[in-house]
Amino acid sequence: MKSISKLLILALLLSCTLSFAQTGSGMDKIKSLKIAFITERLSLTSDEAAVFWPVYNEHEAAMEELRLRERDEIRNRLQDFRNMSDQQIQQLMDQYLALQEERNRKNTAFLKRMTNLISARKTFLLIKAEDDFKRRLLQQIRQRRQ
Repeated sequence: MKSISKLLILALLLSCTLSFAQTGSGMDKIKSLKIAFITERLSLTSDEAAVFWPVYNEHEAAMEELRLRERDEIRNRLQDFRNMSDQQIQQLMDQYLALQEERNRKNTAFLKRMTNLISARKTFLLIKAEDDFKRRLLQQIRQRRQ
């Protein structure tokens, strides 16, 4: 049974990878690949998956919101960096540090919650799976550029 589910996940990964090269929303395809990759790496039971994915998706949405805030509130304003006063730059630094603290608080709360939901072992597997997925995605992007 486990080997069949792994084969299905690998088939999904392959089909998503092949369709990634075709037209359509690249971000949706990347998300699909990431879901399949994490599911395969964590070997979640159906009960674990039922509690894992809503919490994971909620956290991903919160992190995306923070990335957008950082881009809008900080990075876009830095384009005029040379013309800003020291006081304005200090205010931006304070905002940036506050966003980083918020990101750290949310990540810490998320990891603690995941540890309670799926175990510390699988939470570490999640951290590793996310890193591995990013690394593979960057490798594929580099290969396509060549």
